[in-house]
Amino acid sequence: MNKVKVGLIGCGQISGIYLKNCTQTFDILEVVACADIVPELARKQADEFGVPRACSVEELLADSEIEIVINLTAPKVHAQINMKALESGKHVYTEKPFALNREEADQVLALAEAKGLRVGCAPDTFLGGGLQTCRKLIDDGWIGTPYAANGTIFMGGGSGGLHPNFQNFLRLGGDPLFDMGPYYLTAMVFLLGPISSVSGFAAQLKHQITIDNPASPHYGKTVPIEAPTNIAASLQFDNGVIAGLQAAKEGFKYTPRMEVYGTEGILYVPDPNNFSGPLMIKQQNGEVKEFPYSHGFTENSRGIGVADMAYAIRSGRAHRASGILARHVLDVMIGIHESAETGRHVTVKATCDRPSPLPLSLKHNLLDT
Repeated sequence: MNKVKVGLIGCGQISGIYLKNCTQTFDILEVVACADIVPELARKQADEFGVPRACSVEELLADSEIEIVINLTAPKVHAQINMKALESGKHVYTEKPFALNREEADQVLALAEAKGLRVGCAPDTFLGGGLQTCRKLIDDGWIGTPYAANGTIFMGGGSGGLHPNFQNFLRLGGDPLFDMGPYYLTAMVFLLGPISSVSGFAAQLKHQITIDNPASPHYGKTVPIEAPTNIAASLQFDNGVIAGLQAAKEGFKYTPRMEVYGTEGILYVPDPNNFSGPLMIKQQNGEVKEFPYSHGFTENSRGIGVADMAYAIRSGRAHRASGILARHVLDVMIGIHESAETGRHVTVKATCDRPSPLPLSLKHNLLDT
């Protein structure tokens, strides 16, 4: 299958794992350029990962050979860069969140449809061995009929200030729901199907933080917290499942947990932010049984969503980490915020299909049989 040429925009912290996997793991991809508003960052990443060219965003978008743009910019400009990529005649795969409001998300999808181009969006962790195996266990009936689920993610509040763009985690887009919620909500939709309605609560203990780590260049600086830092939600799925989601950045330690409850067992799901982890089911007799993986890609395979989209472009099938899926998850998250503000249930109007699982017995690092 002919390689798909890729250009990457946004050479910050997350770009390293994307470039590693897109240059070394997935043979269908050929990364030909990377760009950043800070030219030194683009050059550094190009040199480290053997990318032929570091250039400006405008030069990358003007390159007629590039078929897919990977957008790893800050959340507030995701939609803007996605539109520019599509206007340049390129498919685009963006980091989460898909956008910060419904209007921008719909503009991106409408432009893609008008131009006959594809839009993909992280997270792609649901394509990893952990969640793929969970899907197989559910589909094969190991926990009976699912009727409930729960996801929790607790993290620190960013007062260490070590991330070069730590301020982004104090605004909408880097808040616990928009930052970590997509992993949990996408996993739930993959395992259980689309969500029909939500209700939510939002709070925050502090409205500003002071950077307390002497190793940070921002040590002693006080900055505002611009988005809720503690979110709780109830989710109603199309198939009748009811789930809970709690996401907070008020604590001191990364604490993830997710379960799916069925009539014949409880599935303990690996961290949806990762590609693997222990796979266990508590059975009716109280015994907890650990299961082996049915699928590969159990290492950090970020970028697998780009590769899956590349295969889909070549074969004509649907890609899995799609803009439609991300638009659904965005509508769920916005609905949770709206419910928290109004005290009412919110109907999720942007729906999607349950993404199909990867085939079994794929050859090494391939995504199609």
